[in-house]
Amino acid sequence: MAVSPVLVIKVLDNTSVKVRVRLRDDFSEHVIVLNSILTYYWANDLPPAVKFLELLESVIKRTINEVMPHKNLNLKYEVIADNELEKASSLEINIIEVETDDVGFKLDGAQIVLNNLSKSIDEDKKEFSKTFDKNIETPDIVLKRYQEMID
Repeated sequence: MAVSPVLVIKVLDNTSVKVRVRLRDDFSEHVIVLNSILTYYWANDLPPAVKFLELLESVIKRTINEVMPHKNLNLKYEVIADNELEKASSLEINIIEVETDDVGFKLDGAQIVLNNLSKSIDEDKKEFSKTFDKNIETPDIVLKRYQEMID
């Protein structure tokens, strides 16, 4: 019987987001420290919700690659925000499906809720809801490096 890999995503005390991948006895884990990244986004006038989503995708891909090197990551998730993403202060991310090179993942803790992302208050809020279905490819040179780490 084949063992499915597991992707675990947890928010820890509203201060960090932990991303962990486990396959049998192998695992990889990365933590996104929210205070640090939010401070960076605010200081550089970057949209926190948009940039956090980009970072989360990258961290998921990297964490999986460290356990299971792969060419393609299919990541499907729903985002609900209190405003359009560029101005959002609250964000809910529901991971729906994760698949690498046709290998599906079991999901544990697939919901992330973040608040106080934006320092500014926008009175004209337009609630945002969208499902993203992304295919993120690993460049060949990077894939080769991850495969060398495993071997």
